[in-house]
Amino acid sequence: MNRRDCLALMGASSLVLAGCASAPPAMGTGDLGVVVARSTGTLAIVNTSSRKLLGMVTGLGDLSHASVVFSRDGRHAFVFGRDGGLTKVDLLAQRIAGRVMQAGNSIGGAISADGRLVVAQNYTPGGIKAFDADTLELVADVPAEYESGKRSRIVGLVDLPGQRFAYSLFDADAIWITDLSNPARPVTTKLPNIGRQPYDALVTPNGRHYIAGLFGEDGLAMVDLWEETPTVRRILGGYGRGQEPLPVYKMPHLRGWAVAGRRAYLPAIGRHEVLVVDTDTWQEVGRIPVAGQPVFVMARPDGRQVWVNFAVPDYHRVQVIDTTTQRIVRTLEPGKAVLHMEFTPRGESVWISSRDDHRVSVIDTQTFATQATMTVDSPSGIFFTSRAARLGF
Repeated sequence: MNRRDCLALMGASSLVLAGCASAPPAMGTGDLGVVVARSTGTLAIVNTSSRKLLGMVTGLGDLSHASVVFSRDGRHAFVFGRDGGLTKVDLLAQRIAGRVMQAGNSIGGAISADGRLVVAQNYTPGGIKAFDADTLELVADVPAEYESGKRSRIVGLVDLPGQRFAYSLFDADAIWITDLSNPARPVTTKLPNIGRQPYDALVTPNGRHYIAGLFGEDGLAMVDLWEETPTVRRILGGYGRGQEPLPVYKMPHLRGWAVAGRRAYLPAIGRHEVLVVDTDTWQEVGRIPVAGQPVFVMARPDGRQVWVNFAVPDYHRVQVIDTTTQRIVRTLEPGKAVLHMEFTPRGESVWISSRDDHRVSVIDTQTFATQATMTVDSPSGIFFTSRAARLGF
């Protein structure tokens, strides 16, 4: 190679290096999130730092009861649709990266601790299915069979440490725990007769207790997951509708129960009250009167506040409880039909969806001022990528 060719090559290399040096860095995912536009099968991608709508991804099917989990790196959202669709969405490319119709009716799902498995909870056919998070290939199918071939609807699916998943069988009055360490050979622990009609459930932030709400009777069913042989314990008997049956306009979503310090704040079924529970003894220690039947009761990340939204006819309101005084400190009316709330990772803001006003509001949790609003068609669930690092979300 002569001197002129060498100089030309060096010049070209310098241009390439300069181009690389001046290229903008790739966007991170830690401040991204999604809002479900339920009526159009669309996912709105948002930035929680700039409080802006970044783009829309369409073609996700029936999202009338959709939920979302995220990959470990926060890049991909896995969306579980009511029509049984499981959709993998690339948040950076703002496109569908994969989609399978895996059931006839699905109401949610979870992702394994290592991020390798995505698991759907299904109504039709009843059971759970596990998929490879990269390819969406089916790797395990656990039918929820009971009583000579009957299949139960599944609710309250949560991820646990060690590639395990806990869930409740609404029709079978049972809680199952399935170990998917070897997806080809799932191992399921079955806990029967836990109480009538478990309708939703949660796992406490430390992963120790799985708690299922019961619609068919007062009280809750709790499993200590740290026990070598898990058993079911009944707690808070009579906490819900009490001796006199009350109408329930919308079932509470127990995944939104708030745990702040030693106290848990729970929606009382059918009542205009939030229950306060000691998480050491699991005994009720108080009740806080609120504006309506609570649906979501959610703690700010630091535990200082608990935010509550309501069923009809009070679903235009949101109330804020100060956990140091156990009192309502603010009542807000962000819009018609408030369906969901989501705190930013450190809790300086809360995002609220108002379905009938087609609006998402961003509220300052210190001053309660509105920081931003954006238009989204019939918004419902709001999910931020910070959930990727949290157990049970």
